[in-house]
Amino acid sequence: MRWKRMMQLLDVHCEGEIGKVAIGGVPTIPGQTVADQLHWLNTDPKGKELRHFLVLEPRGAPIGSVNLLLPPKNAEADAAFVILQPDQAHASSGSNSICVTTALLESGMIEMQEPETVVMLDTAAGLVKAVAACKDGHCDSVTLTMVPSFVHELDAHIETEAWGKIGFDLAYGGVFYALVDVRQLGLTIEPGNARRLVEAGMLLKSEINRRHTIVHPEIPAISGLAYVMFRDEDPDGAVRTCTTMWPGRVDRSPCGTGNSANLATLYARGRVKPGDRFLSRSIIGSQFMVGLHDVTEIAGRPAVIPEITGRGFTYGIHQVALDAFDPLSRGFVLTDVWGAAAESIEI
Repeated sequence: MRWKRMMQLLDVHCEGEIGKVAIGGVPTIPGQTVADQLHWLNTDPKGKELRHFLVLEPRGAPIGSVNLLLPPKNAEADAAFVILQPDQAHASSGSNSICVTTALLESGMIEMQEPETVVMLDTAAGLVKAVAACKDGHCDSVTLTMVPSFVHELDAHIETEAWGKIGFDLAYGGVFYALVDVRQLGLTIEPGNARRLVEAGMLLKSEINRRHTIVHPEIPAISGLAYVMFRDEDPDGAVRTCTTMWPGRVDRSPCGTGNSANLATLYARGRVKPGDRFLSRSIIGSQFMVGLHDVTEIAGRPAVIPEITGRGFTYGIHQVALDAFDPLSRGFVLTDVWGAAAESIEI
């Protein structure tokens, strides 16, 4: 076979959201920190080529992420990773942190201890502590102590042709979110509304990014609005979420970084205090437990340290390879699967 690149991926999902983990064949990624590596993946042509190799057709798909498992840069960490998605490399993700922890332990890359194993993850957003509840060689659940999350702006608004004035909060939970109460759109968060929610989320993301400058005060590599998350409340008091993701899909999990950002807004409004916990449900009904672990400050502004508990499940392992003579080696996308956003992807 004429392969010039080969990588091994462990297939994992967290509460329905796919987060494959590249455990073999990962090339050296330049950078003194994981934030530097994130920047390289997003700005260097070779970084873009690697991402497209893994996430575009014919080897990839618009659903899910690929996590590049990397040697840690922080001496306190056991492993590092960067999240690859079709639009860019991302700094942090709760569901992907759970997928990576599950992959590390169930593959034996890190020795599993029962009844629990602590894994420290080095991300571009900072250290994430993962405590895996383990039994009979399986991770039953993973609890993440997330990076500090904070409000960027409360009660912002945008005028739209479709829905008139839409209010939203801008907050950081590892990446930046616009948090929108979904009933402003005349919609509810349920599977039958997924396409309409995605279309609204993509439109709002584009307009908010156009009108707002958003940069992390301490990590310049993290900038711009990553996602729009719609939120609602279930009859039992659980938070219902739907994070919309480029090029036009919804997060199958309740979204760990999104719930972290939302927790920062709840704290800013005095609706939660340290020690509080509540359920968050995704559009498919899968669940995270969300807790306010502690409070702190980031660049002089109040911040919260969230805890997110969810489950990861391994379901396969495979290798992806690149034939040296493949004319489609750079990858491709089509609007039938990827939607109208396919036209804006630079191959």
